[in-house]
Amino acid sequence: MKSIGVLLTCPMSNYLQEQLSKRFTLFKFWQIPPNSKHEFLNQNSSSIHAVVGNGIHGANSELIDSLPNLEIIASHSSGLDKIDLPKCREKGIRVTYTPDALTEEVADLAILLTLATLRRICAADRFVRTGLWKNSDFQLSNKFSGKSIGIIGLGRIGSAIAKRAEGFGCSIGYHSRSRKPHSKYTYYPSVIDLASNSQILIVACALTDETRHIVDRDVIDALGADGVVVNIGRGDHIDEPELISALVEGRLRGAGLDVFEHEPEVPEILLDLDNVVLSPHVGACTMETRKAMADLVVDNLEAHISNKPLLTPVI
Repeated sequence: MKSIGVLLTCPMSNYLQEQLSKRFTLFKFWQIPPNSKHEFLNQNSSSIHAVVGNGIHGANSELIDSLPNLEIIASHSSGLDKIDLPKCREKGIRVTYTPDALTEEVADLAILLTLATLRRICAADRFVRTGLWKNSDFQLSNKFSGKSIGIIGLGRIGSAIAKRAEGFGCSIGYHSRSRKPHSKYTYYPSVIDLASNSQILIVACALTDETRHIVDRDVIDALGADGVVVNIGRGDHIDEPELISALVEGRLRGAGLDVFEHEPEVPEILLDLDNVVLSPHVGACTMETRKAMADLVVDNLEAHISNKPLLTPVI
């Protein structure tokens, strides 16, 4: 399989790079200077049959059009918003992703961010480290157990979050494109209805044109001044300026954020707020999960080349 070229769009785990290099001719696209990428593609496009991307660096229309022999895009992510899926369908390019490999870890992080935000655990850590505890008591925080949780998107990850929240005695509501017929949780036909009946709103849906800024000012105001927003989906799910203004003005109690609209750039004002917990898009960043995701990427590529059924096909 060494004759088959694979374009890796950005740095990923050493393990994945090693596994790809063992089997294919690996091209590391991020190592090509920006002003040389066009020339690089002209010289190597004929030998590149596969692209491996992730939830941030995928394959847009321009890249797909520049690779005439492209057969498959394997996403090292459960997110597909960085891949031009209509273009792939038009050209007959296969697409795979890694949905189940990261479900548990992302759900864990959603609960972790919720707990850390309500209990102000980062502020508490600073309180101890800076010696403030010697002179005063730490201010009271808020409990998680028994709260009403609203989940936007009751797919794999949303369902795993709900299962964990049940263990804390929380009531669960959800909003999705349609009611889940076998779900025991309360369905709300609109996000505003969900927010109005929730104390904690967790974003766990896929990013599409319809879900971009699904959490806007109206939703934030419906959640209210005692509410908390947690986002482990994509940064564009939330209207970030509206979220910031609500946090600053006290129209929202707090937020736990693993993703941002323009990551890795994060609004400076968020860095100064002690009612937010910030995380650098690490929902699936455990050693165990990264290995499982890498193995699934490689297995999908090998299945395609061997004319076997793809393990996790999107197209």
